[in-house]
Amino acid sequence: MWSLAVASPHPAAAFAFAAGHPLRHRPSAASDRDANSQRWRWERIRACSYGSSLRIRHLPGRLYGDVSKNNLTPVTVEQAEASAQLPKGDMWSVHKFGGTCMGTSQRIQNVADIILRDPSERKLVVVSAMSKVTDMMYNLVNKAQSRDDSYIAALDEVFEKHMAAAKDLLGGEDLARFLSQLHADVSNLKAMLRAICIAGHATESFSDFVVGHGELWSAQMLSFAIKKSGTPCSWMDTREVLVVNPTGSNQVDPDYIESEKRLEKWFARRPADTIIATGFIATTPEDIPTTLKRDGSDFSAAIIGSLVKAGQVTIWTDVDGVFSADPRKVSEAVILSTLSYQEAWEMSYFGANVLHPRTIIPVMKYNIPIVIRNMFDISAPGTMICQQPANESDDLEACVKAFATIDKLALVNVEGTGMAGVPGTASAIFGAVKDVGANVIMISQASSEHSVCFAVPEKEVAAVSAALHVRFREALSAGRLSKVEVIHNCSILAAVGLKMASTPGVSATLFDALAKANINVRAIAQGCSEYNITVVLKQEDCVRALRAAHSRFFLSKTTLAVGIIGPGLIGRTLLNQLKDQAAVLKENMNIDLRVMGITGSRNMVLSDTGIDLTQWKEQLKTEAEQADLNKFVHHLSENQLFPNRVLVDCTADTSVASHYYDWLKKGIHVITPNKKANSGPLDRYLKLRTLQRASYTHYFYEATVGAGLPIISTLRGLLETGDKILRIEGIFSGTLSYIFNNFEGTRTFSDVVSEAKEAGYTEPDPRDDLSGTDVARKVIILARESGLRLELSDIPVRSLVPEALRSCSTADEYMQKLPSFDQDWARELKDAEAAGEVLRYVGVVDVVNKEGQVELRRYKKDHPFAQLSGSDNIIAFTTSRYKEQPLIVRGPGAGAEVTAGGVFSDILRLASYLGAPS
Repeated sequence: MWSLAVASPHPAAAFAFAAGHPLRHRPSAASDRDANSQRWRWERIRACSYGSSLRIRHLPGRLYGDVSKNNLTPVTVEQAEASAQLPKGDMWSVHKFGGTCMGTSQRIQNVADIILRDPSERKLVVVSAMSKVTDMMYNLVNKAQSRDDSYIAALDEVFEKHMAAAKDLLGGEDLARFLSQLHADVSNLKAMLRAICIAGHATESFSDFVVGHGELWSAQMLSFAIKKSGTPCSWMDTREVLVVNPTGSNQVDPDYIESEKRLEKWFARRPADTIIATGFIATTPEDIPTTLKRDGSDFSAAIIGSLVKAGQVTIWTDVDGVFSADPRKVSEAVILSTLSYQEAWEMSYFGANVLHPRTIIPVMKYNIPIVIRNMFDISAPGTMICQQPANESDDLEACVKAFATIDKLALVNVEGTGMAGVPGTASAIFGAVKDVGANVIMISQASSEHSVCFAVPEKEVAAVSAALHVRFREALSAGRLSKVEVIHNCSILAAVGLKMASTPGVSATLFDALAKANINVRAIAQGCSEYNITVVLKQEDCVRALRAAHSRFFLSKTTLAVGIIGPGLIGRTLLNQLKDQAAVLKENMNIDLRVMGITGSRNMVLSDTGIDLTQWKEQLKTEAEQADLNKFVHHLSENQLFPNRVLVDCTADTSVASHYYDWLKKGIHVITPNKKANSGPLDRYLKLRTLQRASYTHYFYEATVGAGLPIISTLRGLLETGDKILRIEGIFSGTLSYIFNNFEGTRTFSDVVSEAKEAGYTEPDPRDDLSGTDVARKVIILARESGLRLELSDIPVRSLVPEALRSCSTADEYMQKLPSFDQDWARELKDAEAAGEVLRYVGVVDVVNKEGQVELRRYKKDHPFAQLSGSDNIIAFTTSRYKEQPLIVRGPGAGAEVTAGGVFSDILRLASYLGAPS
């Protein structure tokens, strides 16, 4: 039998390697290689015709048999290789397992189990180094270059990690063989790193050679683990097969023709149905070890899959598949079942953790699907990336597959009238950018050629700006260019979808969703292929924009972050209504209402994800903090989980209403039954309405007039359809409606007021209702909605509180003294009855004469105002269309249930405006 002696590399040889003269890598099939001495390769083959095993030695061109047992005729290498040709096609299933999947001995065993369960006829498995080992190997080189002796301890740590994993995983002869190889490799690495430490320098080739050992060791361990089950298995050092041409500091191009030849030769020597191959590493045409750079293992799998024309390439990772958006930013992101090659390409370019764009190139040629699956949840089907996903919906939501973002960018804007029509301007701009080595992420140019803007990484923008100022110094001085502007702190949001090109309305829907989330777009780009629409935003708006766009397109779910101010009677009733309807709205209308905070005048409770509305009263008692309106609003406005925020003011507080303008300006929608803002100073009201009309921020206040009755919306509908309002007259106070509906002469006026107070129809102090101020506020609101510019002081009001009782210090005092005026009320009622009329307290908006009144009037008993019951409100609109017979709205106009219902209706209207089904 032949014997083989393997010498450790001489430090001088390693020094020469480190100094820039690496010895060429000679392809070898044996696992015990010496990179720096002539290698003898041993194999075991079975000579089927003689029924015996041979130990053979490779010499150039020939294989010599062991003649001690058989008198054999020498066999040429070519004859041996011809006996086992590499099959190609769907019988091959390619798997790739990353470092996380190979992180421990147990995980390596799990990988082996997955491979053994794969029913494919042939399997080719590409593996990365164990988790964090690649970084550890790079660290070894860096320490050695820095002459930091701790590289020795660091290498020992690498050795211990692999030895411990092997001992857990393997046993017997397999363990001994692996540990022997590990010892030999580590001894060689120590000598080489010692030479690097002396030289203080390592070439890229040497660094790649060192780093590649992680893949060698993980592949060997996995192959032994599979063999342990009795399944034949070979392992492949892909430096013997994959040939690449370095084309840049972080890029290589595969040589498919040469790689295919080498793979066929490799397979001829070591045919197997299951092959474990190293990812990440390869060789140059000169046989110098190199790597496929970061994400190289995925690339290796795609290249090998294309070489064998595999039926499928499966990338095993630690997630269930490709998400529709980054799940760390969008909690509602879902796993996509399919993606086209182009969609995956676009998403990966824009920062999505899918695949590196180059990984997709090799498989596209043969339409080989790539499947992303979760090794830790093999029941999850994963995401298939293929040429053209079939059986997909053509609706608007389905045409946008996913969203991706890139942060930490700057926008460079080159602008000037002298650019228009001047050939070569763009070439000069991007030539200057190229000269400083900056990466242009996105370009946008108007057809007028007046300006060109483009996005570059924030860390590169200073050099870009300086280069452009130097290149265009003369043009700037002469005024042909007006400016070279840098806009910092930008992000890119990209919507990706193959069917966007054939679906109308995609851009409109995207920008509508962003506008309704109060997001300002700085620049836009869309290629003619329309695989993506790219927008540049402020970085601080990026997450909110991502959530708004994803919600609108992908899920069609409208999530509203709600802040409730004033958990009094109306606020408490609203919270109960929200609690009862939340599940129904979520299931039937895709509206997700999250109450993020509740604040009263003393206490408040806040939540980042939503308050449990079955427990809010207890939380307000036990978990509350001191009320702080500014902190409350900040909590809502700065919440990045939900793009749409609304504050619901259920108070009657003037100071709270004074904040509406600032809230709207921050992009927070406002809904309220509080009349103080719309009936306050005219200039403040006009300023508020102007802001609301000029933005996509909504301000709804239906419940300020008539509780839950559709009075404001009816008025707006008339005006928006071109009708002309002549007069609005109505009973606007549910309290006063109740009082005069029940004041019929059988009881005194004071008794009816007392009854209304006990029933809860009046304010704690009935004078607040009887003064007529509340009705006057409603009149001024309707007058302003009709286009009249009136102040509250312009409305004459007949107060029902006798002059003598207005100075009473308490409500009780007032109620005690009120009976002394019953005779006056009795006479007024008697006079009305004598004329066949009833008393009603009304408000009037006279649009023709541009005035309003609040007064006690008498109506014939057949008039609609005379036929009310309980606390009903009634409003009559006299318009150009409804002149002979006014348009009447009638119904309950007081009470917490109907008022809260009116506010709830506004919340749902807001959700509809933001994209929810209406």
